[in-house]
Amino acid sequence: MTDATPAPSRKLRILVAKPGLDGHDRGAKVVARALADAGYEVVYTGLHQTPEMIAATAVQESVDAVGLSIMSGAHMTLFPAVMDALRARGVTDMVVFGGGIVPKDDLVKLVGLGVARVFTPGTTTQEIVGWIEEYVRPRAEAQ
Repeated sequence: MTDATPAPSRKLRILVAKPGLDGHDRGAKVVARALADAGYEVVYTGLHQTPEMIAATAVQESVDAVGLSIMSGAHMTLFPAVMDALRARGVTDMVVFGGGIVPKDDLVKLVGLGVARVFTPGTTTQEIVGWIEEYVRPRAEAQ
C-alpha cells in the first residue's frame, strides 16, 4: 500500500536585507519575523549592507529568495546592483523581491529588470507569505 499523504515541503530559506545607507529597518524586521512565524528559515542581514555583501550572504546561506527593504528612494540603483552582484557570483536564477516606497512607474521598470515583486506600504504579511507560497516555493521545489 502507498501512503497518499504528500511529502512535507522543505523549509524555504529567505534572506531579508537592507541595502545601502537606509536606516529604516522596522518594516524589514516585521517581515522577517512574519516569515519566520510562517515557518520559513530567515536570514536577516541588518542595516547598511552593500550589494556584494548581500550576494555573498545569499550564496553562503543557499537561500531560495532575496528580499530587499528599501525606503531611501535608491531602489532603481540598489535592486539592479544586488542582481548584478548575484550574477557576478554565478547566480542567475535567484528570486529577488522587495518592499518599500516605490513609485508606480518604477514598479514596472523593476519588474522589467527581473525583480519578481515589490510590496508597497499597506501590504499585509499574509499577502507576502501567500506570494512566497505561490511563486517562490514552486521554483525552489523544482530545483
